[in-house]
Amino acid sequence: MKIVVGVADMAVSKNPNDEIITYALGSCLGITVYDPVVQVGGMIHIMLPMSSIDAEKAKNKPYMFVDTGVPILFTECYKAGAVKSRLIVKVAGGARFKTEGQDYFNIGQRNFTILRKLLWKNGILLKKYDVGGSISRTLSMDIKTGTVLIKSNGTVREL
Repeated sequence: MKIVVGVADMAVSKNPNDEIITYALGSCLGITVYDPVVQVGGMIHIMLPMSSIDAEKAKNKPYMFVDTGVPILFTECYKAGAVKSRLIVKVAGGARFKTEGQDYFNIGQRNFTILRKLLWKNGILLKKYDVGGSISRTLSMDIKTGTVLIKSNGTVREL
């Protein structure tokens, strides 16, 4: 079954027949977590780096922010049987877009920086990433194999 993760959304599965997918990753990050031994995987589509900009929104939509959503993703994977030491973490997105002049907010890069700090602080390694540039990406993960694919500019490749 195809499970679509929308913006500021998350999904975790241990069904080997599932595929988790998220579309239109611009400055947002798509983060996948996978335990190959128990075939548990999860994905989150993060919009912004820090929940401190809007505590009420973070309470209602914790998956919107790196600092509130990512810990929930890991916790839900652990509840489904994943083990921290076996986790494979992959990330895509974090593009830089501008309409005119400079991209002063640089949300994509800030999202990725906060994510890396959070992972480092918790002793979790980032296996692979495809971040930056100015392209939109679609990210998918096969729960049976853990294969993560990126589609951008009409091409599909494994991350």
